[in-house]
Amino acid sequence: MTVAKPVIHPIVQWDEYTGRLDAIDFVEVRARVSGYLQSVHFDEGQMVNVGDLLFVIDPKPYDAELISAKARVVEAQAKLAEAEAVLHQASAKKNENQAQLSLRDSQFNRLKTLKQSSAISQDELDVGRSELVQSKSSLESADAQIESAKAGIATANAAIATAQSNVATAELNLSYTRITAPIAGRISRRLVTQGNLVNGGSAGSTMLTTIVSLDPIHCYFDANEHEFLKYARLDREGKRTSSREAKNPVYLRLIDEDGFPHLGHMDFVDNRVDPNTGTMRGRAIFPNADRALIPGLFAELRLPGSGRYDATLIPDSAIGSDQSEKFVFVVNDQNKIERHPVTLGPIAKGLRIIRTGVQPSDLIVTHGLQRVAPDREVDATEETIEITEAGDLPDDYQPVPKEQWLSISAKNSDANSDAVSNVGGQE
Repeated sequence: MTVAKPVIHPIVQWDEYTGRLDAIDFVEVRARVSGYLQSVHFDEGQMVNVGDLLFVIDPKPYDAELISAKARVVEAQAKLAEAEAVLHQASAKKNENQAQLSLRDSQFNRLKTLKQSSAISQDELDVGRSELVQSKSSLESADAQIESAKAGIATANAAIATAQSNVATAELNLSYTRITAPIAGRISRRLVTQGNLVNGGSAGSTMLTTIVSLDPIHCYFDANEHEFLKYARLDREGKRTSSREAKNPVYLRLIDEDGFPHLGHMDFVDNRVDPNTGTMRGRAIFPNADRALIPGLFAELRLPGSGRYDATLIPDSAIGSDQSEKFVFVVNDQNKIERHPVTLGPIAKGLRIIRTGVQPSDLIVTHGLQRVAPDREVDATEETIEITEAGDLPDDYQPVPKEQWLSISAKNSDANSDAVSNVGGQE
């Protein structure tokens, strides 16, 4: 029979997950105003850029509404000018009445002096008093006209503000008749044919099409409680930084790809374990410049499940099974066979990781297991276990530095604030 010492090799254990790709941004393009769909300006299923014109709703009613609103502004401004003229006239009338009152007051005072010397009759004094009272009344009337004119000016200013607000609303509604793309991505088919009436501006607004972003792209996966607790323990022990704190690298491949050609990083870990499934939702983000990754596809993920450590590796052929127990045969110093129960890990470098049960100096039976039994003395030939597969994934990793983090395109983020006024979105 043949024996060999296990291989001690530094590796990183990469945990396996199945995930589903999902777009970072998903927008339902809806009408913001009602009207007849006049034209469609995109090719179905093709890429669109931020701000590309998609649909035009018949703008003629909104053009007319804008003209009417501007006319109301002019009308309100004319009423303001009229109210200001009335104020000016009332102010002039007040000045005239004040002069007249001053004159009547002086005349009445002289009449009172003359009456004391019996130079005039009582009737003349009464006439002077009456003219003084009339002048005071005229002045009060002028004050009332001034207040009325000021109220008219305030009303006219309010009417102008209302009319200008109506103009802004009309301009906004007119702009809503041109529906543009709020994000860059692949557009779906048109859901409404040209010439149909669409509803806008409400919860039941007509959905016209959808757009999904493609670069970068998310991949969601679920880790069971055992894996989640393992990651938490490794983080506490300082052996592997949690993906909540660091952007750990993630490798991905589609079902028809060899190796793991897509490299991204962790982007999100949920805040609780789902009580229905007992799993924790995680999310990775990947660049997708070639658009090979499509939302909705399943993908295989590899996430670092440990820090770098020296693993004990042996061939799978050296492992025996006894019901649920796994074991290996080891030749001791007396050339006798011992049976060692082992705990298995995943395959790495074409060999099996042994977590417990084997020491680096053990001579493990690699061939001829069917001819040995515990305590049997054997004559063994020693060989060397060779690593024959380089493996698809590296033997070490570092969290992705901040300058290499993937995020939504800045172009999309900047343009979204300008374009979102034309659509109703759901992300």
